[in-house]
Amino acid sequence: MASSPVTMMKMKVNDCSPPSTTAARLLPLFRRHQIHFRSSVGPLQNPCFPRTIITHASRSSFSSSSVITASMTTEASAKVIDGKKIAKDVRDEIAAEISLMKDSISVVPGLAVILVGDRKDSATYVRNKKKACEAVGIKSYEVCLREDSTEEEVLKYISGFNDDPMVHGILVQLPLPSHMNEQNILNAVRIEKDVDGFHPLNIGRLAMRGREPLFVPCTPKGCIELLHRYNVEIKGKRAVVVGRSNIVGMPAALLLQREDATVSIVHSRTKKPEEITRQADIIISAVGQPNMVRGSWIKPGAVIIDVGINPVEDATNPRGYRLVGDVCFEEASKVASAITPVPGGVGPMTIAMLLSNTLLSAKRTYNY
Repeated sequence: MASSPVTMMKMKVNDCSPPSTTAARLLPLFRRHQIHFRSSVGPLQNPCFPRTIITHASRSSFSSSSVITASMTTEASAKVIDGKKIAKDVRDEIAAEISLMKDSISVVPGLAVILVGDRKDSATYVRNKKKACEAVGIKSYEVCLREDSTEEEVLKYISGFNDDPMVHGILVQLPLPSHMNEQNILNAVRIEKDVDGFHPLNIGRLAMRGREPLFVPCTPKGCIELLHRYNVEIKGKRAVVVGRSNIVGMPAALLLQREDATVSIVHSRTKKPEEITRQADIIISAVGQPNMVRGSWIKPGAVIIDVGINPVEDATNPRGYRLVGDVCFEEASKVASAITPVPGGVGPMTIAMLLSNTLLSAKRTYNY
């Protein structure tokens, strides 16, 4: 995951609070509690993307009999989509490819991360990315700047990494201090090293048929990879994305379209969102609103990918809080055919996809 989670909400949520009878009370919160993920992802099972790491054989752990179709389920509870296991599988595949690459052409992929400020959550994310890089054999470069650093200082480091042949991916940790222009800084990253996939040209190519983005944003890419690894049929299905952020919601909808799903987006101005989500065979929720999507919002047998990670007060937890998703897991797991847990679902996939994009960049650079 990349940028920081929302500030802990001063509210108590016991399992799932009673469903709201109207969307008006819930939806305005979309804008106040958006979750932003900053990191990027690896190749997809789609002819629009180059196959470099994730292979069909790597999905052999799920037999054809385990194919999940979005239809009525007779099971008492949904299959749990294990993001931790899939992320580990992806990391193992990446480590194997990097080892071969090093032996064959003496190249080690490099990832540079720029952190501005002293936010503890951002520092934790950067530390986790560094550990993940080391585990798979990616060389990590880290720059930590003070909160009062100037935008010009950040741009100077980006320029240096842009020109450094040892660096194949550049990631600017979000959020940036308020005095900096985030758009200017992100756009300064060379598109060939934009492993986060947020450059306007990458997003534009993702949106256009017949065009190929160099990189796909990590969290949405991780969502699609989870569906692929669990053999969830996407083509021809109805998919609903809850949330329309530039980082998750919008690119997730574009990816689903590339998979030939019929896609709808629910956002803060949508009227009666539950009527739309109840038509969905696949739901990807990324709004940063705890337990917003109720069991009554879900079509029986639907597959649920919950991107949200929301801290809520919990006096029984030693930390004083616990993490929940956008979807009420207790209710949804009784209706859906498969669902990602929070934590342990989409989160681990985000960093795995960042590593994958970094390897993809290095391979592209050397035509490997």
